[in-house]
Amino acid sequence: MFTGIVTDTGKVIKTTPRGDSIKFTIEPTKKTYLKDRKKGDSIAINGACMTIEAIRNGKFEFTTVNESLSKTNLGNLFKGSFVNLEKPMKMHESLDGHIVQGHVDATGKVYKVKQLKDSWEFFFEFPAKFRKNIIYVGSISVNGISLTIAEIVKETSKSVIIKVAIIPHTYSATNFRYLKPGDKVNLEFDMLGKFVLRILGKIK
Repeated sequence: MFTGIVTDTGKVIKTTPRGDSIKFTIEPTKKTYLKDRKKGDSIAINGACMTIEAIRNGKFEFTTVNESLSKTNLGNLFKGSFVNLEKPMKMHESLDGHIVQGHVDATGKVYKVKQLKDSWEFFFEFPAKFRKNIIYVGSISVNGISLTIAEIVKETSKSVIIKVAIIPHTYSATNFRYLKPGDKVNLEFDMLGKFVLRILGKIK
């Protein structure tokens, strides 16, 4: 379980294809980031919950299997890519974002980026079948970042476009500073909303 508050970014040092899976080696930006981590621990990579397989020389390794590669943007990573990192939440800590499971529901793409004087507006497009999972000023996780939907810009039978506002801290502390139109992002919709839809029989 996570909160969508990114605690570091990491650089992809190596990708090793293995059949229908890929093994990744990631180096966190903070040199001491892994000091309280061990083999078998969970960690969110761009909002996708993965398992640490090894920690060596300040770097860690994890494997993403075909199921996750097909549902996330991890398969688009290459040597030199930057990912958002978050350690699992602890029950005694404050919930600064919202409840994020690390289970990516869909991928979307960056539709547009608008730079304002002291902030940024990011527009994301995703399939229309997920329109029931969003509400105005509701929570959404984008690449593992807990964000508020500032506007539902456009809805068609094929897709939905939403807008989120990004403050300078979020921009500089995450991989949002590298995003450009057309890039794929991981989306996780609000868990509480999904439960309501399930109870009402709106989703399977």
